[in-house]
Amino acid sequence: LGDLMEGRPHPRAVHRRRETITALPLYHCGSLLKKNLKEKDFRNFYGELRGTTLFLYKNDTQDTYSERLDLGLIKSMDMESPSTIFTLSLPLEEVQLKMDNADTGEEWRGFIMTLVNKEIPSDIQMLPGQKIKLEEMLTLENKRNPQLERPALPPRPGFLQTKDTPDMPACFFDVTRQEAEKLLSENPENGDIILRPSTMPKNYALTLRQKIDRGHVLKNYRVTSTSAGFVIELETPMTVRSLNDVLKYFLEKTEYRLRPYIVAQPYDTRIEDPDMDDHMKKLSKRGEFA
Repeated sequence: LGDLMEGRPHPRAVHRRRETITALPLYHCGSLLKKNLKEKDFRNFYGELRGTTLFLYKNDTQDTYSERLDLGLIKSMDMESPSTIFTLSLPLEEVQLKMDNADTGEEWRGFIMTLVNKEIPSDIQMLPGQKIKLEEMLTLENKRNPQLERPALPPRPGFLQTKDTPDMPACFFDVTRQEAEKLLSENPENGDIILRPSTMPKNYALTLRQKIDRGHVLKNYRVTSTSAGFVIELETPMTVRSLNDVLKYFLEKTEYRLRPYIVAQPYDTRIEDPDMDDHMKKLSKRGEFA
């Protein structure tokens, strides 16, 4: 009634108008504050969580958003205690979101973490009705944008690749950054690029050894797994469909000067006859063979 008397449009009418701009489903909304880590002060916004995108409006009557955050690209999310300030690490920036109180912050945390991890946080403290909304959102989001499954990791011993993951590049090894750099430095004949797990769950990293004027340099790149594919986190992020496409992208960008790191397997060069070996041993013992 107050909105009508002041001539302000009803929030439901505003939500419907915004739906004409984007077809993304509305999961959660409310007032919040936001700033980049480089900024000194927070700014007031009205946020709408549609799909995995957080649209930020100057107020709850604005038809078009001022800013947007793609939460599907989040690398990490840190919270201050009590959970009223979130720090989101995105490919090109780090931002902070601030809520009015801990209850509001916990609600926003539940929606964001459920979308990012594709599961409801086990430690979430929300009312039963709010948890039902999270379950409904998760069901709808999984139908709308099925989660890409992460291929199984090859076993660490012997650095052997598994036969059950044909989509995994042959240069993938379950090693750390330090182990990958050591392999590339000590065995340059095997190749220059290693794809490996990242320290972040469900993400990957690419380590390469590249020749420069002064010798060689080791570089590491982050590859983020999202519902849209795999994001190579460069100055201008590049999204590709598979890990093989990640490898292909680096090969093309280096004009195929680099090679995937593949451990050469030893091969035998002689065919042995066990019976003949026994015969030769007997002759040697009798002194008939010198």
